[in-house]
Amino acid sequence: MASRVSRASRASVALAAASALFVTLVPVGSGAPSAGAAPIDIYAFANGCYALKDESSGRFVSRDALGFLAGATNAAAATSFRMQATALGRYMLYGTGGNMIATGLLNSIPSTTSPGPTADWAVADVAGRLRLTSVSTGKNLGVGLLRRLGQSTASEARWSLLPAQGCAVFPEIEINANGTPFTNADPDAPVRGFLDAHTHVSGFEFLGGRFHCGRPWSPYGVDVALTDCPDHGINGETAIFENFISTGNPIGLHNTDGWPSFAGWPRHDSLTHESTYWKWIERAWRGGLRIMVNDLVENRALCEIYPLKQNDCNEMVSVRHQAADMFALQDYIDAQFGGPGKGFFRIVLSPTEARHVINSGKLAVVLGVEVSEVLDCGVTNEVPNCTADQVDQRIVDLHDLGVRSFFPVHKFDNAFGGTHFDDDATGLLVNVGNKYATGKWWQAVPCAPGADADNTPTNLSGNNQILYQLFGQTIGGLLNGDVPAYPPAPICNPHGLTALGAHLLAKMIELGMIIETDHMSVKARSEALSVLEAAGYSGLISSHGWGDSGSQVRLQQLGGVVAPYARDATEYVSAWQQARATRDPDFFFGVGYGSDNNGLGAQPGPRPGNAANPVTYPYTTFDGGTVMDKQHSGTRVYDINVDGVAHYGLFPDYIEDLRHIAGDQIVDDMANGAEAYLQMWERALS
Repeated sequence: MASRVSRASRASVALAAASALFVTLVPVGSGAPSAGAAPIDIYAFANGCYALKDESSGRFVSRDALGFLAGATNAAAATSFRMQATALGRYMLYGTGGNMIATGLLNSIPSTTSPGPTADWAVADVAGRLRLTSVSTGKNLGVGLLRRLGQSTASEARWSLLPAQGCAVFPEIEINANGTPFTNADPDAPVRGFLDAHTHVSGFEFLGGRFHCGRPWSPYGVDVALTDCPDHGINGETAIFENFISTGNPIGLHNTDGWPSFAGWPRHDSLTHESTYWKWIERAWRGGLRIMVNDLVENRALCEIYPLKQNDCNEMVSVRHQAADMFALQDYIDAQFGGPGKGFFRIVLSPTEARHVINSGKLAVVLGVEVSEVLDCGVTNEVPNCTADQVDQRIVDLHDLGVRSFFPVHKFDNAFGGTHFDDDATGLLVNVGNKYATGKWWQAVPCAPGADADNTPTNLSGNNQILYQLFGQTIGGLLNGDVPAYPPAPICNPHGLTALGAHLLAKMIELGMIIETDHMSVKARSEALSVLEAAGYSGLISSHGWGDSGSQVRLQQLGGVVAPYARDATEYVSAWQQARATRDPDFFFGVGYGSDNNGLGAQPGPRPGNAANPVTYPYTTFDGGTVMDKQHSGTRVYDINVDGVAHYGLFPDYIEDLRHIAGDQIVDDMANGAEAYLQMWERALS
């Protein structure tokens, strides 16, 4: 981004730099701020239109061919700046034609149209005046010769912002939702709204931070956040992992265009492109989403095998990094809405806090963890890499981080139990990871007659060449030896819940944490449920449809919540019907959905045959409070009937589509999902 900022004309930079050399030598003016001045709300400038005034000279900032100067004698002649928040108390001053006040060489202040750190200014109130400090250089905005702006080491505040008109509009994705989310004057009242029990907003950091294209926000806007990965090539020809996990073939092409055309992505079937941009999350919230469980996600083995990375591959290091990302996103959204606590996106630590957030009309965000070596407890040749004492300390550390829900087992066998296998192309990748991380391929045996089964892994034999294309010689040693040939379905993982796994469950119960039962092998899940039944513990969930039918009934009998994977609409309807048929009358019933956005799972495509009963726009949300129209992102207009759930903001449209094929009852049960989750969480802490 710095290279883009440096493209100002050489003449402009030279003249501005020459005048800026004298910034610290020129008096800032005799007018001093009043010690008794009323405090300035530095957060309230967000999205407003203002003229920048130098109180020391009484002049206003305007732009000429060489950059900016404090030369206008009145506000009408000044440049109008859109105050575009980059973080709490930080702004880009976005002027006419997208020209922004930026830092340059030799203390200069050139104009730039490229958002980035050089155009980012921290604003501070100093006794009734404003000090603007460059995030890039740490120097303050000052005035030098010929009233030209420059960077100064003087600490005195000299600026004010006065309301103006005619500001340029900063580019952003639209919401296309008109209405106000429901609020309740009683903060402890029952809530209504949807539950997404499984998503990955922080998944842009997954697999070392260079596997995924785009991110849910950038301080510098959508143009920076939603760009494609450079390593995908011009036509996606070098995006071998994207091609493979989407189509099963590493050779392929795809359009790589994100903002503003979105001709290439996001798509419902693209697994490496960002689909939870914050404005799309806002649309989902305005469309009825009330609880989002964001699972911090990583996979050490696949991260280390994948050739491109910029982050530490240790799963718990990544978890801490992603948790910090989520709080930074919360702050960023707060900045857009005018200050701390004012945004709709609220990370919660308890069901009481979540209930209060929802009844105030906002979105409650719960932090979860979905990694394969949670608490750094993997196995090597079936020997655990951690002890019970380490589990006790690390789970407290995780809880202190703000995590309230996690998976004891994910993609690999670990110190706590066996995994539920993957199949198809993803299964090939994950089985390689299991061998790399644990020293063993997945093991499988025929299931007992009539018993539930795990997924059947794809045989590696015959697929070696594809794996070599993906990983090169990185995994050569793994494939040189014997590779397993799996028997036909139904097959089961012989690894169940370990003694250390039972110990972990006891600690989760002690802390009132929500236990994610998906991804455990059939045997491990059954044994885990026996532990939970003996304890009478209700804090458990199947968050994206990886449980078997027998364990789901046991989970519901304990008071756990079911949130089927949001897949093909007819499949979700079937999963909802099953959950409704086996619900326990002793517990409040509601269902969630698991979007798995930004995970390695496709989103719902357009419903086949929807021409007979399509979603019609605009439509009204379940509570009658918001009217939803087709969503506009840049120049792209999305339609659930054509695009499926191409991005997170289309989940309200997906739920409206479910209503078209299953009636009001399914929407009513989904609108009870948030309350069912809160009651489950409350029982876990009782």
